[in-house]
Amino acid sequence: MKITAAVVDELHGSFGLRDVLLDEPRPGEVLVRVAATGICHTDSITRHGDLPFPLPGVLGHEGAGVVEALGPGVDHVQVGDHVVLGWPWCGACRNCLDGQPRYCLRLTDLLVGGRRPDGSTALRDLDGTPLSSHFFGQSSFATRAVVPARGLVPVAPDLPLDLLGPLACGLSTGAGAVLNVLRPHAGSALVVYGAGSVGLAAIMAARNTGATRVIAVDRHASRLSLASRFGATDTIEATGTDPVAAVHEICGGPADFSLECTGVVAVCRQAADSVGMRGVCALVGGAPAGATIELDHLSTLWGKRIIGILGGEGRSIPLITTLIELHRQGRFPFDELVTHFPFERIEEAFAAAHSGAVLKPVLRMS
Repeated sequence: MKITAAVVDELHGSFGLRDVLLDEPRPGEVLVRVAATGICHTDSITRHGDLPFPLPGVLGHEGAGVVEALGPGVDHVQVGDHVVLGWPWCGACRNCLDGQPRYCLRLTDLLVGGRRPDGSTALRDLDGTPLSSHFFGQSSFATRAVVPARGLVPVAPDLPLDLLGPLACGLSTGAGAVLNVLRPHAGSALVVYGAGSVGLAAIMAARNTGATRVIAVDRHASRLSLASRFGATDTIEATGTDPVAAVHEICGGPADFSLECTGVVAVCRQAADSVGMRGVCALVGGAPAGATIELDHLSTLWGKRIIGILGGEGRSIPLITTLIELHRQGRFPFDELVTHFPFERIEEAFAAAHSGAVLKPVLRMS
């Protein structure tokens, strides 16, 4: 069928809206009419080559919409269901079977291979030229997407689809890192580096734990103000300040947990230095390809753990449905992070996110 998609034709290229052709769903796939999709930092670094994805192609990986057609063998969703488009996973490797599909052994190909597992693509230009598809299993910068049914998260039809897409990646990354992995214990201290949408989601999640110190570090006073509103007990403006020393002063020593959400190499080291013996530093920010981090061997040897976390870990359905229920209860107000843009203003939305004018742009499809 003919759909409208935002196509990136070349490295560093713009998102150009044009008509393209989309396959019908194949076995195990579903056709979804995309209602809205979030814009994530990962989309930006991918078009600039820091995350390899074959171009020309269609990005977008925070989609939500309505099921329009089912491929053969799909029985856990029905036409008309409202869904969030979660990450793909193979379902057969040891990590998937162990309940950790975010670490599927086929993840690289499924996220950024640009093709189905059999090498085919779901998208073509009108002249038949193939376009890379299935970015994070969806390529949702389009009015419709063919996606693996396994990654779908059904949601109640009364929920606003134009808010839910960011739960597929950015917001789940921050909140899941706290709720699924770090799990701050009673009386603990957590420091979050970067108060963008991922970091603020982590702070909202931390407010639902036993942590009694939640420290936000950022260069922008406006974001630190939001962090305080969403649950940070302390804030540190990083410009002209040694944030590690400030963390140690607030905590009377190292923090118990740190979460690095910026992907800036120097900040990764600060996050590692903010925790001490038996402390845990988690890295979730997307650094440029090939980036390396230098750590102090002796201090790390003394029980300090440096871990990477993809997508908040765990399974999409329990994590996303939990965040939705917390939102219903007023305990995870992620809607306050969202600014909507019409699909045709996608470049403006990216520019607003890059400048810091908005925290989480979401594109509404016409």
